[in-house]
Amino acid sequence: MNVGDIAFPNLGIYLRDVPKSFSVFGFSIAYYGLIIGIGVLCGILMAAHMAKVSGQNPDDYWDFAIYAVVFSIIGARIYYVVFAWDYYKDNLLGIFNTRNGGMAIYGGVIAAFITLFVYGRIKKKNPLLMGDTCMPGLILGQAIGRWGNFMNREVFGEYYDGLFSMQLPIDAVRVRDISENIAARIPEGANYINVHPTFLYESVWNLLVLAAILCYWKHKKFDGEICLLYLGGYGLGRFIIEGIRTDTLFIPGTQVPVSQVLALLMLVFAIAVDIAVRQKKKAGAGSK
Repeated sequence: MNVGDIAFPNLGIYLRDVPKSFSVFGFSIAYYGLIIGIGVLCGILMAAHMAKVSGQNPDDYWDFAIYAVVFSIIGARIYYVVFAWDYYKDNLLGIFNTRNGGMAIYGGVIAAFITLFVYGRIKKKNPLLMGDTCMPGLILGQAIGRWGNFMNREVFGEYYDGLFSMQLPIDAVRVRDISENIAARIPEGANYINVHPTFLYESVWNLLVLAAILCYWKHKKFDGEICLLYLGGYGLGRFIIEGIRTDTLFIPGTQVPVSQVLALLMLVFAIAVDIAVRQKKKAGAGSK
């Protein structure tokens, strides 16, 4: 394979010379950043649309988005650097280089939720209602953003030669993302690896979560329930998919994948809170 090629051989797809960036007036623009930006914009447009159809002021969401985007980017980078500190501790300038990836969605989501509650308190808005309204846009943005990982040849899984197997040139990926299992399965004389396209799995799963949210939207019983549906739905998919990935971040000093732990906590939290709120509402209705 040429260094720029990407293939899905068992699907008959072979993409030649897929670039990581393009140039405009002499300035190099990374597709990773462009796709993330498109995802963010689509997410904001979705949130504004959901605000309009639910009788809220879309301008509130455009205003909130300014703060959410800034702090989410910072949070996503901080999260990644913290849990990949063994790599960055001897390469401090690399902390500021995001062109090759290194943005953890969990950090962005955590920062976005914190920003939401602070914004709601300052602006005297209901943060749970705003959260519900933002969730379709958030999961849509994540689904789109994963294709930035595709352009960067990252967020792939262990060795796989099944229907959706993805072939990547060895020279196009980060050495630390090639596990021992993948390395042991490289065909003799080959310059490529066969892996799970976990970026694709997560993108598709996120679209399914989006569909579930939109279908359930009119049936929600309380403010914050859509937030719980997002946390549980995304957490379930991420817990499974994270177990396949090779670029897993670990809790410092352990071999415990931090993203799997968080995904499981999100799922358990969402189920527990949903049950608790429903029981409380049921008890309240019964006492009237």
